[in-house]
Amino acid sequence: MTASAPVIMLVAGEPSGDDRGAGLARALRARLGEGLRLVGVGGPRMAEAGVSSLFDMSEISVFGLLEGLMAIPRVRRRAEETARAVVREGVDLVVLIDSWGFSWLAARAIRRLAPGVRLVKYVAPQVWATRPGRARALAGLVDHILVINSFEPPYFEAWGLPTTFVGNPALHMDFSPCDPADFRRRHGIGAEAPVLLVLPGSRPGEVDRLLPPFEDAVRRLKADHPGLQVVLPVADAVADRVKAAVAGWPFRVHVVEGEDEKREALRAGDLALACSGTVTLEVAQAGVPMVVAYRLGAVTHFVAKFLIRTPWVVLFNIAAREFVAPELIQHDCTGPRLAAELDRRLRDPGLRHTQVAAQDAALDQMGRGGPDPSETAARVVSDVLEADQPRLSSGT
Repeated sequence: MTASAPVIMLVAGEPSGDDRGAGLARALRARLGEGLRLVGVGGPRMAEAGVSSLFDMSEISVFGLLEGLMAIPRVRRRAEETARAVVREGVDLVVLIDSWGFSWLAARAIRRLAPGVRLVKYVAPQVWATRPGRARALAGLVDHILVINSFEPPYFEAWGLPTTFVGNPALHMDFSPCDPADFRRRHGIGAEAPVLLVLPGSRPGEVDRLLPPFEDAVRRLKADHPGLQVVLPVADAVADRVKAAVAGWPFRVHVVEGEDEKREALRAGDLALACSGTVTLEVAQAGVPMVVAYRLGAVTHFVAKFLIRTPWVVLFNIAAREFVAPELIQHDCTGPRLAAELDRRLRDPGLRHTQVAAQDAALDQMGRGGPDPSETAARVVSDVLEADQPRLSSGT
């Protein structure tokens, strides 16, 4: 570390990482003072927290085998650009947030161009589900890893990689300011009307694959439940794409934008149809039962069948080791199947109540109510930054 004010780079490659990066930026500023200089790669949340991005985060936000292969030249170029910025800006420590593919390429480029810079990985690759060799690879590349699931540390500590469980920021979403009745009034939704939340994901590929079966499912539900109100909180990264698509749906959709409106919408919901991902934890935090869906590209799904080692996809299902929320994945993700599961819950308040109770129990098991993850992460990053021993990893 230099004797002058520290310089920390935060690198995120997708919306969930942007949220985590924003929380970490604020916590680091509070801990290290206004003299701290933050640089990096992120989105609108990190920009609000004072981290301007080297380039548009969407350029490295890719998912799926074919999409990833097509993006390799661009992602490699951006990884090199990130490493050069580390040297140019005099960065002391880099935090690589989620986004395994880009994080890996950027870490290797940084090690080559700036071998003395400390590297911290924030959010572990899911080695408990697939590709366990990534734990060993990370142990030779980064100095510390911050994991968000309580069961993850042994996978990395086994390879000698210092690991800290910080918790999942999604388990600390604050719903206390939310007023569901006010949200309904503002959007012209009756006090007794059932509200279905539709959450199609934050990546373009997810939206493109999920919106057609979601539309089919909701159309079927509306035929049997004409009073059903549809609310769609849209992620910034895909807002234009989603709004253009749902404009042609044959029923009204209340599209809401922004984090505050999203929280209000979640609290006002009675049931959700959600893309698998971080949003499922947010919906569960709001006390809303859900049906979870996902579709991969055909080639990616074919490969994934041979790699995935867990029957569950949703994190709270993994924690509970049961299908607390139904998961309709790939060929099961169809309008009729989704509509049937949603219809069961609309017609059965007892089923909704039971599912919410099971979701709550799983969230508690995952560490809900613990210390703030951003503050814990900031403490560990500060400790790594200030450590006077030689860098822990040997490089690859």
